[in-house]
Amino acid sequence: MSGTMPLPRWVDVILLPVLNVTLAFIIGGIVVLAVGENPIEAVRIMLYGAFGYGYGFGFTLYYTTNFIFAGLAVAVAYHGGLFNIGGEGQAYVGGLGAILVALAVGGLHWALALPLIMIAAALFAGTWAFIPGWLQARRGSHVVITTIMMNFIATSMMSYIISRILKPENVNSDESARIAEVTRVPFLSEWIPFLNNTPVNISLFIALLALVGVYVLIWHTKFGYELRTMGHNGVAARYAGMSNARLIMVTMAISGALVGMVAVNDTAGAHGRLLLGYVAGTGFVGIAVAFMGKAHPIGVGLSALLFGVLYQGGQELAFTMPAITREMIVTIQALVILFTGAMSNMLRRPVEFAFMAARSRREPDRVAQEKEA
Repeated sequence: MSGTMPLPRWVDVILLPVLNVTLAFIIGGIVVLAVGENPIEAVRIMLYGAFGYGYGFGFTLYYTTNFIFAGLAVAVAYHGGLFNIGGEGQAYVGGLGAILVALAVGGLHWALALPLIMIAAALFAGTWAFIPGWLQARRGSHVVITTIMMNFIATSMMSYIISRILKPENVNSDESARIAEVTRVPFLSEWIPFLNNTPVNISLFIALLALVGVYVLIWHTKFGYELRTMGHNGVAARYAGMSNARLIMVTMAISGALVGMVAVNDTAGAHGRLLLGYVAGTGFVGIAVAFMGKAHPIGVGLSALLFGVLYQGGQELAFTMPAITREMIVTIQALVILFTGAMSNMLRRPVEFAFMAARSRREPDRVAQEKEA
């Protein structure tokens, strides 16, 4: 990240993302104003839809859970200098592992079945991500290209498997058989009635644990140190005796395993069955979540919550204000991604000038000496 002066850490982690999101909402407010609606009222409806009552809040947490898994997957790869754009396909294949185990152990209590379902989803998704990792490490194929292609392959393969193999004879839609109720990951509304039978389930706590686990992995383990070294300078890592090929393959497998947990939240939890195209863009949203969160678990958690609010609040807005179409809501979401991702440094320079001016007033002699030097 470039800059004329170092800024406090909290400016990069908190202030700049908040300013970027605010700017995105201001531009989005102008779009809302252009169709004759009140932007302040639109924001109020979105926030009420996301937090104002139990049903909306439950869906916000449900979306947030998926975005945490997808964002962490991209973040882990990013620290190694890799761009895993294949979360969509990896989560889809992870759903296959989750449903196969969930159906195989049907009747087993969810507390015993959940670890098996998690392992299966992580194994299937991790293996799917390992393939492009192996191709880059051993054959020099760029992981961006191969993960995109693997997304297409996963979509076609899963469509065939769901519609031709897993689909029961007595079911018209393309979906697998249902998981036994006792095996299905339970909704939190069973213990918290306020959530009003929304699909948020035990996976939310798994996602929170994943945030902590990734933090420990990246910043407090030897593997994390090697991963960050490779991400900063692959040549230096190799001269230091690290195996870049091994790191690439292991990192991609971990990244895939993380996004495979979306299957636990959706297939084994919310839907209770494997649906055609159930991932619905979550893997791609994870890219924005990771970059907006600066690839840090805390940032990923906060940005995942923001996108959960945008998804749930956006649906409430489309229902309450018909003049604001679903396409306009997607436009507002895209503005957030644009200002927090591709244009995230746009406001950095004005913030630097503001900090420089404030410092000049506090320490005029020292700043003058630094300028002369």
